[in-house]
Amino acid sequence: MPTPATTDPAETRMVVNCVAYRSDGSRIGDVGIDAISDVLQEPDTFVWVGLHEPDAALLLKLQEEFDLHDLAIEDAQSAHQRTKIEAYGNSLFIVVQTAQLESGHIAFGETHIFLGARYLVTVRHGASLSYAPARRSCEHTPDLLSLGPSYGLYSVLDFIVDNLMPIVRDFREELQELEQDIFAASFNRDTVRRLYDMQRDLMTLRLAVSPLQDVISQLVRLHPQLIPDELRAYFRDVHDHVTRVNDAISAMREMLTAAISVNLSLVTFGQNEVMKKLAGWAAMLAAPTLITSWYGMNFTHMPELAEAWSYPVIIGVVICVVGGIYLALKRAKWL
Repeated sequence: MPTPATTDPAETRMVVNCVAYRSDGSRIGDVGIDAISDVLQEPDTFVWVGLHEPDAALLLKLQEEFDLHDLAIEDAQSAHQRTKIEAYGNSLFIVVQTAQLESGHIAFGETHIFLGARYLVTVRHGASLSYAPARRSCEHTPDLLSLGPSYGLYSVLDFIVDNLMPIVRDFREELQELEQDIFAASFNRDTVRRLYDMQRDLMTLRLAVSPLQDVISQLVRLHPQLIPDELRAYFRDVHDHVTRVNDAISAMREMLTAAISVNLSLVTFGQNEVMKKLAGWAAMLAAPTLITSWYGMNFTHMPELAEAWSYPVIIGVVICVVGGIYLALKRAKWL
């Protein structure tokens, strides 16, 4: 019979699940952390533990129960690890970046995974959804869970990857909503800032997703002592999902780059149009200014000033010059 889970409030908060399973994939029940070693003494059993931001004491307790490597525990205590997979004897330590969309921005977290022949431990840090749906999915397919903890690993990785695509999809929908502002001739600092924030978040997301392709590729090809051949097709499917997410992120980043360039080009074009109009009106004002200033120099010998027709002729000349400039600029589409 499984030992009831601990009632320590602090440990209860950090231990999301600790469940024992039989080798046929059926659920035995919840067990306490201290009783894991007792459960593993029974043949044909394995344990799946889910933790959320555990403290050092709890990780050390898990190390004793599962005989985890010191370096893996040291990495698991820090929530700032790169995506990677490391083998320690007959066990694997995997770090995966997770992401959630919060208030229009991507919040990032990490999941550290310990995989052994008879155990699976997931340690969540930061922004990450609960893996309860992945666990329920496994329990509903005991024939596949009978393949061991590696099927639980597949379910967790598939759950993580499947939750990345909606983030890219939401960004694409937001970009479509911003199209009206993007193609506006006036400059909107908030629009450009939002496009930049989206591009920055997607860059960070890509840095988190790209290494995951190598991690899953190793699970497809290597570690036969932990990954049975029956499950390699499932990990290949996850690899395809990661590739699709990575391609979608790249396409989305290119769209954002193009949107920023188009917005800035349209704003520059609009400003150029305004400057052309101002320059055209300035040219029309410059012509009468030049003519009148010519006759404002107060020279003594300017014969035409004494004639009766001088004033109307000068007015006519100004009108003709200004009219000619106006027509020329209108033809050139400056006005």
